[in-house]
Amino acid sequence: MKKIPFRFPVFLWFCVLFLGYQHCRSPEVALPPPNILWIVSEDNSPWLGCYGDSLAATPHLDALASEGILFTNAYSSAPVCAPSRFTIITGTYPIAYGTEHMRSTYKIPDSIRFYPHYLKDAGYYTTNNEKKDYNTADQPEAWDESSGAAHYGSRKAGQPFFHVINLKTTHESRLHRDSVAANDPELVTLPPYHPDLPELRNDYGVYYDRIAEMDAQVGEILEQLEAESVAENTIVFYYSDHGGAVAGTKRYATHDGLHIPMIVRVPEKYQELTTYRPGSRVEHPVSFTDLAPTLLHIAGVEKPEAMVGQSVLKSDRKENLAYSFAGRMDERINFVRSVTDGKYRFTLNYMPHRPYGQHLETLWKARGMQSWAAAYRKGTLDKAEAVFFEPRTPQELYDLEADPYSVNNLADHPDFQAVRDRLSRALMDWQVRHYDAGFIPEAMLKELDSKGLICNYTHSDNYPVKDIVSLAQKAGEGSEVNLQLFIDELNSAHPVLQSGLLWDC
Repeated sequence: MKKIPFRFPVFLWFCVLFLGYQHCRSPEVALPPPNILWIVSEDNSPWLGCYGDSLAATPHLDALASEGILFTNAYSSAPVCAPSRFTIITGTYPIAYGTEHMRSTYKIPDSIRFYPHYLKDAGYYTTNNEKKDYNTADQPEAWDESSGAAHYGSRKAGQPFFHVINLKTTHESRLHRDSVAANDPELVTLPPYHPDLPELRNDYGVYYDRIAEMDAQVGEILEQLEAESVAENTIVFYYSDHGGAVAGTKRYATHDGLHIPMIVRVPEKYQELTTYRPGSRVEHPVSFTDLAPTLLHIAGVEKPEAMVGQSVLKSDRKENLAYSFAGRMDERINFVRSVTDGKYRFTLNYMPHRPYGQHLETLWKARGMQSWAAAYRKGTLDKAEAVFFEPRTPQELYDLEADPYSVNNLADHPDFQAVRDRLSRALMDWQVRHYDAGFIPEAMLKELDSKGLICNYTHSDNYPVKDIVSLAQKAGEGSEVNLQLFIDELNSAHPVLQSGLLWDC
């Protein structure tokens, strides 16, 4: 009889153990859908400890980041609330529907459903507390409840919830009050574009105070999750609706106006939904078009064709660029398009003769803004501090790693021509792909909306978007050949090309 090697019974024993384990764990018990909580602050850039800000008193958000995923390059689609919230609620870009201008409530196609509709269809109890400001006609039926009292506690037993909490503590209006900073303003490191003025320093100090208050509110919200024993079943998002809010940030499609904090904490039992482990730092850009697709990914819902983003929880992304825009802000006309790959930001200013620092009634309520403008009028600012009030260049390119405050414009630097051309092509392709309606004067947008849908016009042969974008690019380049071409087109019969309002000339 042949002897069996000693190692065979040992191997067989391990096989028995493995099969027994597999038998004990199968079939697997399906996890219930996770709850989803969104905590949204207003008007704040990443002035948080977890982003390296040494003055920020943000222990709760810092702890959330240590337990979750921190996105170092998260960007709002617009540097002001209503257009950026349109992007969030629809998963699309306002430039595609003519809703880029602040508080323009033009109609959108019925096929563009607000994302809570899809969550409700998937069985979620959807609540919003309480800000909307979607820059288009509301779809109130998307929410089970939207009010100052809305809460997920009213859901049915066992029903998953999606709940939005909007915190107003850091809104720019908090800088308009006659308040004295608790934080020592002398400890603030001012960016090179801000002069060292006591009013500006105080605004910074006050804003750090407000961020600390907001962080305490976040702590209370997270404690409530623990007290209600739902934290282990809830994916928590924290982000701001755009950058801000000190002078020269909010309303401007710059790094400081668009860069936002974003943190996502995924409980251990739902780690299969993400490729990132707790404590991860994600460096590639993410945008507000990605938020709605992320929710649908979590809920197991197929993304509708109209949504253009991708889940932030997955690393296999098709595109690592974040696009942004700025149109009319409050009472002042503007027209800006911008793109970033996380390292560089490229910006097109279609109205370069209009400075960033056009007087805005709301913005000028802040004492820091008043003092900065007064110093410019007195002629006491250096070049970096004064540029905000001067005509802009048609193109801007900044190395965000070497120049985080975007002071040194590299658009004309020969060493960065390849970077500029790459991002410029990407930006123009994006504008053409989405039938950018920003070239249409607002009076014409209003007329188109009164007769139907703006996008019906932009998607027709009557709107040669590729030609329009190309012409605008050539006009901005400033050569005499291109200028003559531009003048010739202004004499055409086309209502958009003909309009002197097109680039406010």
